[in-house]
Amino acid sequence: MARPVVGIIGNQYLINDQYPAHAGGTMNSEAVSGVAKCMPLLVPADPRFVSVVELLSHCDGFLLTGGRPNVHPEHYGEAATEAHGEFDRARDAIVLPLVRACVESGQPFLGICRGFQEVNVAMGGSLYPEIRDLPGRDNHRMPPDGTLEEKFALRHSVEFTEGGVFHQLMGAQKVMTNTLHGQGIKRPGARVVVDGQAPDGTPEATYIEGAPGFTLSVQWHPEWDAANDPVSRPLFEGFGNAVRAWANGQQATSILKSA
Repeated sequence: MARPVVGIIGNQYLINDQYPAHAGGTMNSEAVSGVAKCMPLLVPADPRFVSVVELLSHCDGFLLTGGRPNVHPEHYGEAATEAHGEFDRARDAIVLPLVRACVESGQPFLGICRGFQEVNVAMGGSLYPEIRDLPGRDNHRMPPDGTLEEKFALRHSVEFTEGGVFHQLMGAQKVMTNTLHGQGIKRPGARVVVDGQAPDGTPEATYIEGAPGFTLSVQWHPEWDAANDPVSRPLFEGFGNAVRAWANGQQATSILKSA
C-alpha cells in the first residue's frame, strides 16, 4: 500500500555561493519516512513552480521546516531592519496561504522553527526580530561552534499547559529540547494557542484553536534524532497518524485525536 505523501517545504540555497538550489535537510526526510511512516516529497517553495491549490491536491500533509531566512515583517505590518536578517519572499508567498488553507480544511501540518513562526504570522500574529535582545530573555540561537551533536544538544526545558494537547501527546508536562532560533512570537495570531513555553517565557509550542485537523508547531527542531528522542518521536508519530487519517478520507474531530 502506498504511503501518504508529506510535502516538505524547501528553502532557497546557493551551492558554492553561486548555484541556485532548493534544499531540505536530510533529517527532515528521515523523520517523515522513518518515524511518521510517510513518503517525504521536497517542495520548491516558490510560486513560479507550484501553487497552493496544487500542493493541497498532491500532498496529504505538510512539514513546515526551519530555515535561515525569516518571514518578511511586512506580513505583520512592520518595516524590515538589519535585525530581521535574511528573507525568502517566495517561501512566504507559498507557505502563509498554505497554512490558512490547511487550518480551514483540516489538512495536517507540523511547523518547525521558521515553520512555527510562519503559522503565527499566517494567522495574523507578529514576531520579535531578536529574542536575545529582550530584557530577561535567553539566547536561543544555535551555538556558533561545535559538532552537529553539540549544536542540536538539549539546552532548555519546555513546560506545557497541564492537561493540554502537548502534555497529553508527550505524556509529560515538562521536557528538554534543543534551541536554534533568533526570532520568536511577539503577538500570537488569531486562534494561536501557546501551549508550551521556555523558562524565560518564550513561546515554544502552539496549535490552532478550533481547527479540525493537526496544527501543532514547535519552536525547537524535533527532526534531530527523531527516531530516538522521547519528545520528537511522539510528535512525528502523531503527525503521521493525522496524515494517514487524511489520506484515508478521515478528518480528525480534534487536535488530540489527530495526534
